Amino acid sequence: MNFKLPRIGDYPKEYNVKVHGPYDPARYYGKPDTAFGQVKLSELGSWIARRNMMPNAVAGLFSRGFWRWQHKYMLPRYVGIAPIIQFAVSGALLFYFLNITRHREHAKKKYHW
Repeated sequence: MNFKLPRIGDYPKEYNVKVHGPYDPARYYGKPDTAFGQVKLSELGSWIARRNMMPNAVAGLFSRGFWRWQHKYMLPRYVGIAPIIQFAVSGALLFYFLNITRHREHAKKKYHW
């Protein structure tokens, strides 16, 4: 049996150093497909069916998104205030949605405070 499982930290199998040059974790090295903005409504079902929904593919999707965000906001030479504001707003929204039931129950009370 000559089956080899993909390991965490390996390069994608589509990556070729002679063709692509230095490895960029924010780039997808697979076969390019039609961009989502260019898909017609009649072709949407077949476009979604062509997506790879395996857990390692979804993890790669989030990893590429994270690295694109890093390259755009965190890794430039002169970083602005945008990543700090994005982090603060994300945290505020996260904790708001975690506590939304408490907010709703508190608003229903006749005599509160």
